[in-house]
Amino acid sequence: MFVRTVYATGDPANIDRAIEGLSTEGRELLEQQPGFRGFGIFVDRELGKLLAVSWWESEEARRNSDEALRERRAALLEPFAATTTTDNFEAVVFHPIRQPEAEAGLRVTRVEFDPSDADLFTDTFRASVVPRLEALPGLARASLLIDRDRGRGLVGALFTDRESLAASRAGQAAARHEGAAKAHVTVTGLEEFEVVFADVRAD
Repeated sequence: MFVRTVYATGDPANIDRAIEGLSTEGRELLEQQPGFRGFGIFVDRELGKLLAVSWWESEEARRNSDEALRERRAALLEPFAATTTTDNFEAVVFHPIRQPEAEAGLRVTRVEFDPSDADLFTDTFRASVVPRLEALPGLARASLLIDRDRGRGLVGALFTDRESLAASRAGQAAARHEGAAKAHVTVTGLEEFEVVFADVRAD
């Protein structure tokens, strides 16, 4: 699958307006697009951060949907977003275990790597990191998204509830350290979000 992420920051007081628009009209517009496979919204209400993630069955479907929805997406975010960044990734690992519950939590690790190490990173994550994450109580889903050309990626670990997310910090830190060393990856950022919703059709 292929993924588009939209990362917006703004006034925390206005974030609920953006969540409402993306969850209703935004979601309906996405579902009308050919090749749509899923959508998620993740927020940090305290700091004023919003991460919207859409999943597509092909690069073409992702590109066409962006052309069709770009202007409307900006309008839905406008009441909240002071800054907006859009990125495209390939979902090289998508490992669902269970459906997250209400109040679920997401941890995102941002990484950089030499583009020539993309396959090494993918293989290491699948063989070494995923088993370590599976052992953490409450894990609902693990994913690895990469931009092969730019040597950038996102590791997503989604937990069924915020308590499990908090309890997993030490365990995932150990897995992150081991995986980064094996795959020649540099960690450039670490964030946690509340899950508004996260639906993906992997089949």
